[in-house]
Amino acid sequence: MLVESPPEQRADTVLAHPNRRALLRVLGLLLSAVVLVLVALASIAIGAKDLSLQQVWHGLFEDSGTYGDAVVADRLSRTVLGALAGAALGLAGAVLQALTRNPLADPGLLGINAGASAAVVTAITFFGVTSLSGYVWFAFCGAAAVGALVWFLGGSRGATPVRLVLAGTAITAALFGYLQAVMILDEAALGRMRFWTVGSLSSANGSVIRQVLPFLLIGFVLALLLARPLNAMAMGDDTAKALGANLNRTRGLAMLAATLLCGAATAACGPIVFVGLMVPHVVRSFTGPDLRWILPYAAVLSPVLLLGADVIGRVLARPAEVQVGIVTAIIGGPVFIYLVRRRRTAQL
Repeated sequence: MLVESPPEQRADTVLAHPNRRALLRVLGLLLSAVVLVLVALASIAIGAKDLSLQQVWHGLFEDSGTYGDAVVADRLSRTVLGALAGAALGLAGAVLQALTRNPLADPGLLGINAGASAAVVTAITFFGVTSLSGYVWFAFCGAAAVGALVWFLGGSRGATPVRLVLAGTAITAALFGYLQAVMILDEAALGRMRFWTVGSLSSANGSVIRQVLPFLLIGFVLALLLARPLNAMAMGDDTAKALGANLNRTRGLAMLAATLLCGAATAACGPIVFVGLMVPHVVRSFTGPDLRWILPYAAVLSPVLLLGADVIGRVLARPAEVQVGIVTAIIGGPVFIYLVRRRRTAQL
């Protein structure tokens, strides 16, 4: 004989489920942060050059100018930049996927990466820029200019996800043609660009980090503040308006956040693929469509992927290294195909 639970007990059980899910998400986020710390430590301790743990410790806390200390300082800058760039790409990907209502969108969809690349090849060919610190401002300005152009061509105040994607695709195609033409005509530009375009953390230094940090911080804050209005927009324009969301302002700020984040990360590291595409997509499969959880998870797990790929690239080809952009493409391609084919993969 089945005994039905009292109504009060059933109500308590129903109310407990949201709290339990929230607790599990918080615990998962804390666990992700612990994993990030461990990967960051591995990034400092492991590299193309063999160093003992004692040398790593000495380089971190007792810098005396030895070779080991210099290697550790270089790895520390590389790790900091990788963490910042990874978080930026993950947040930019999540914002763009929500903005375009396309779970397969990435920072390159709206032409931001192409704008940065076109600006860099222009700086090399026509202005004689040869250093990474010189590339940064050109790359960021190119990304910002293309972001503004996509917003204008997409209709600005009347912009829709479809118009933005079409404008971004058209601009990307045009800039790709420009890139190929310039690099074919200028062998020096081709030689310098081939290292930048694969995506790398090997040239990280304090100067580059200081240049991009203000833009990254503004982008981080802006992206996190957009979680609620983007959640409303995911339910459709009419529903979003009914909930009080300002569609034009939200789309404009989302474009600005994605441009700041992706532009700064691409300027510092070159165009790195799959991080902004894959990580938010994976996160959505266990957090659901709520951007209040997707964005923090993407900001923590994207650096795990980027730094982990960088460590793998340093170990695979000792004493040389494989650039992180190549490793993320090799890892990301098969994994993403598997995720897309899974029926349980969450949809926007």
